[in-house]
Amino acid sequence: MAPTCLPPQYKKIAPHAGLFAGVLLGAMVGTTPIAQAQSIDDLFGGPPPAARKSAPKSTPPAAEPPQTITPPAPAATTPTQPVTPVAAPAAPPVPARVESLPLAQPEPSRSTLTGFYQNDLAYTYAGKKHWSRFNNTLDLSGQGRTQGGMGWKLGGRVLYDPIYDLTDHYPDAVRKDQRFEAMIREAYVDVGAGDWEFRLGRQHIIWGEMVGLFFADVVSARDMRQFVLPDFDMIRIPQWAARAEYFSGDFHAEAVLIPYMTYDDIGKPGAEFYPFNPPPVAGFTTRFAKEKKPVGLDESAYGTRLSWIRNGWDMSGFIYSANDPSAAFLRQTSGSVITYQPIHKRMHQLGATLGKDLGPMVLKAEAVYTRGKLFSTLDPLDADGLVKQNMLDTVVGLEWSFPQETRFNVQLFQRRFTNHHASIVPNRTENGFSLLLSTQALHPKLEPEMLLIRSLNRNDWSAQFKLTYKLDGNWRLAAGADVFEGPKTGLFGTYDDKDRVYTEVRYSF
Repeated sequence: MAPTCLPPQYKKIAPHAGLFAGVLLGAMVGTTPIAQAQSIDDLFGGPPPAARKSAPKSTPPAAEPPQTITPPAPAATTPTQPVTPVAAPAAPPVPARVESLPLAQPEPSRSTLTGFYQNDLAYTYAGKKHWSRFNNTLDLSGQGRTQGGMGWKLGGRVLYDPIYDLTDHYPDAVRKDQRFEAMIREAYVDVGAGDWEFRLGRQHIIWGEMVGLFFADVVSARDMRQFVLPDFDMIRIPQWAARAEYFSGDFHAEAVLIPYMTYDDIGKPGAEFYPFNPPPVAGFTTRFAKEKKPVGLDESAYGTRLSWIRNGWDMSGFIYSANDPSAAFLRQTSGSVITYQPIHKRMHQLGATLGKDLGPMVLKAEAVYTRGKLFSTLDPLDADGLVKQNMLDTVVGLEWSFPQETRFNVQLFQRRFTNHHASIVPNRTENGFSLLLSTQALHPKLEPEMLLIRSLNRNDWSAQFKLTYKLDGNWRLAAGADVFEGPKTGLFGTYDDKDRVYTEVRYSF
C-alpha cells in the first residue's frame, strides 16, 4: 500500500513532486477527454478477384420447337448442387467467350522507410551548474520483404551534440567520444522454413522487460552514457547474432549465437554519468587505462530460451553464457600510480520470466541467477580490487490500467548474494521498489509521468518527472527533471551532483 506521505529524505524532490503529484492525482478523479487518439493499421492489398465467365445470350427462332439441355453450372455452383433444366434453342448457341483467369504471380516485394529526429537539451543545476546535453539524433531504418519471401531490415543512427563544441566543461576524451557518432543499428535478414524462422545480422534480442531497470534482459548491450534515464529504445544496442526460432502452438523455442559481442557503452572518465568514480587516495595518482573488450570466436556468447503459454500464463526460461556486457574495473598499483582498467569476463546466467493478465491488473515477474560476476572491493590490499560473486535477482511487478490511459505500476526487487564477500559495497541481501504513475486524463494529448526508484537498504533513490505533449501523430514535446540522492557508493547517490532539468523534441515518420 502506498504511503500517505513522503519520508524526510524526500525533501529534495518536494518542489517537483508536489507539482507532479497534484497533476497526476487530480487527473485520476475522472476528467472526460476532448478527443480520443486513434492508431492507423497497415493496409495490404488482397489477391485479385476471380474473373467471371460471361453467359451467352440468344433468342430462339419462333419456327423451331424448343428442346431441353443442361447448361454448365454457374461459377458459384459447387459440383454437389443440383442443376435445373431450362429451355434452349435447337440451333447450337454461339460459344461463350471465356475471359482468361490471371496466372498466379509471386507476391511483389514491399519496403518501408521509418525513423525519427530527436533533440535533447539538459541543464545540470546541482553541483557545478552547466549545460550538459544538446544532443541531436537522426534514426532511419528501412525494412521489407523480397519476392522470394525473405525479410530484411537495415537501420542507422547519427548523433551530434554541439555542447562539446560550445563549452569546455568536459575532458577532451569525453568530447571526442560524445560529440559525434554514426552507427549501424539493426541490419538483418529473415528466412522462414515451416515452423522455423532464422534471423542473421545485427538485431535486438529482448528476453525481459520491466519498468526503469534491467533484469532478465541479459542479451542486450546498453548505451549507459546517460545512465538509465532515456527511453529503452534509445538505450538498447543491438548485437551481431544468429538466431533460430521454432513455433508450435503455444510453444516457442529460441537459440542464439553471438560470435562478435557488443558491450555496454560507458563513455570516458569525466563524462556526466561515468559509472566508476573511485575516491582519491592520499599520495597516489589515479589513472584509467583503455577498456579491454574481448573479441574472437572463443569469446562468443550463446544461449537458448523456451516459452509456453498455458491458461493465460506466459512463462519462459533461459540459459545464457557471455562476457559481462557491463564493465568491471581492474585495479593495478605501480609506485604512486593506481590504474583502473574496464574489463569484461565471462559469466553464466539462468533465468525465468512470468506474465499474466489478472483482469484489473497485469502481473510480471523475472528471476535471474548469475554466476561469476565481478564486483569492486573496498579492500585496498586486494590484488586486483575485484571479487567474483554469485547472485539471484528477482523482481515482481503489478500494473493497473484505468480510463483515460491512466497507468499505475509498482515493482518490488531483490538481489541476494549466495557467496557474499564482506569487502563489497552491497549487503548480502539488497531490496528496493519502484513506483510509476502516468495519465492522459487531463487531455488526450497531455501526459504527466512520475517514476520513483528507491533502495530499502539505504537512503539511495532517483525520481524522474516528465510532462509529454503530443502535438499530432508525428510531433512530441516533453519537459522534465531527474533527481538523485544517496551516498557516493550508492547506485543513484554516485550521481548526487547530476540533478538536471531537460526538454525533448521528437518528430517520427
